[in-house]
Amino acid sequence: MRPDTPADDTTEAERLLRTAGQYPEDREPLLLRAAAHLELAGERERATLLYDDLLASSPVDPLLIRSLKAANLWEYGHEAEARAIIDGVRAARPEQPAPWQIIAETLEAHDELENAEATLTEAARLLVPAEAEDVSYALHSLLTARHRVRRLLALPHDAHDTLADGLHTADVPLDELHDPKRLWALGSSDPAELQAEIVRLRSELGSYRTALSRPFPVAVLHWPERELDELLAAYPELEAEYPTYRAHLTDIEASLRELAQSGTPNLGIVPATVPSYEAFAASESSTPANPDLLPQYATTLAARGRATAWPPLRGAACWCGSGRAYGECHGGTAT
Repeated sequence: MRPDTPADDTTEAERLLRTAGQYPEDREPLLLRAAAHLELAGERERATLLYDDLLASSPVDPLLIRSLKAANLWEYGHEAEARAIIDGVRAARPEQPAPWQIIAETLEAHDELENAEATLTEAARLLVPAEAEDVSYALHSLLTARHRVRRLLALPHDAHDTLADGLHTADVPLDELHDPKRLWALGSSDPAELQAEIVRLRSELGSYRTALSRPFPVAVLHWPERELDELLAAYPELEAEYPTYRAHLTDIEASLRELAQSGTPNLGIVPATVPSYEAFAASESSTPANPDLLPQYATTLAARGRATAWPPLRGAACWCGSGRAYGECHGGTAT
């Protein structure tokens, strides 16, 4: 159930903190979600402590955590510290879109539109690939935010704005959604103008809901070779599922291609480990030898944010860990 009150957000944060203690391998994403709920509950000091705790434990994505910490600090009066963190994140030139967008939207929220636009433009120049089909969901979000800020500044469209327009799929175009003059329509007494604004707002809300409630990926388990050897040694009943490591890799790619051809969205691959699987089986009061448990395990890992999107972007390394490019490995015509 989605929390609706500060008390609900605090309760959800406490639940996530307990879960993080039970699943230390998923500690970072769980604590990030707990911090977000604490912010929604108004417990911003506690959220900052969680961010500090994560930063002290060699996190996977420290720049993301720093950007979230800066946004949180500014909201409860620590502007100078937030600005210093934002400057540091920007100087580090993150290789992922999220930190850039978070610090830019923090600046935007505090009416520093020029700084926000400069930050988003720097990120776009650094991260946006030459081929439009290689734009990830996160980059799409960054380009949309940049489009919005530039409309507020009345800047002319450039190539990245045009790309954002092309990626946008809602009925109402981005130029309308991001038109500053829309705000004036909210005070109109003309029923036709009000109705038109309701349509626009519903479209924008639909886009946000899509972003916030994207389904968990349909995930397929990938057992690295050593983990698979250990799994089959301990639970030979699963040999029918995994006759050989090579067959396992081939089945992963074939299954995902079949799902893609059927129109299934948000496909992903989750790395499996024997200790994690055994812990999951115990939590389900089942035996790891039960093959029916495998898809449930995959779904649970995906729900915890462990899935990697499939297929990899053009030129990216293959998901199998061979070190070769995906197109030269399992992404080729023969797998």
